[in-house]
Amino acid sequence: MSQTTTISFFRFARWRDRAWALTMMGAARLAMARVPDLGFWKLCGSGTGEGFTPVPNTAVYAILCTWPDEETARRRIESTPIFERYRTRATEHWTIFLAPTSARGAWSGKTPFFPVSEPKTGPSDKPLAALTRATIKPGILTKFWGRVPDISAMIGSDPNVLFKIGIGEVPMLHQVTFSIWPGAQEMAQFARTNGPHADAIKAVRDGAWFREELYARFAILGDSGTWGGTSPLEGLRLQ
Repeated sequence: MSQTTTISFFRFARWRDRAWALTMMGAARLAMARVPDLGFWKLCGSGTGEGFTPVPNTAVYAILCTWPDEETARRRIESTPIFERYRTRATEHWTIFLAPTSARGAWSGKTPFFPVSEPKTGPSDKPLAALTRATIKPGILTKFWGRVPDISAMIGSDPNVLFKIGIGEVPMLHQVTFSIWPGAQEMAQFARTNGPHADAIKAVRDGAWFREELYARFAILGDSGTWGGTSPLEGLRLQ
């Protein structure tokens, strides 16, 4: 067996459902703690625009989970009452199933992802997902978020980004970015190209802006549901 990570996204149209989803950021904790086979998990809100902003998007929420294997992940997400409650209220929902291939750092003091070994050919010719998570030091919030609009515009205009969203547990202080790329080469090109993103990475390193950080990559196993009326993985060769 190899660990499977899932991220489930839910979109809520009606204000009463959005209010419900907001309250579930706290109220769902007890139910999540009782889900069988569930490892690490986080309830997250999202940002407006491209998602990489400190302004909350009241319509979109996410649940990140780890499971012992893909079969268990699919079964639990399909049949567990807490996930059913989210799907019932949501106007749209999408879950992506992932296998961690690399991870470094910590999340809430824990190591959530346990990578599997990649074949010798490597993942460079396959689609992949990337996740970054950071706890931002309160004293540099203005500096950090001052750089975000340029980065958001840059990633939003990159034709290689197949899907991107900014989520987090606490607005402004806890930031998670999740993106899907056609291959490792395209993702590396974005990260290393001179511009707002590269400048921000240098500033983060030079100024030690984060109290905690985590970087992870994943192979994409599949998905269920839709986002924007279709699967963001449509047309991708995952095997």
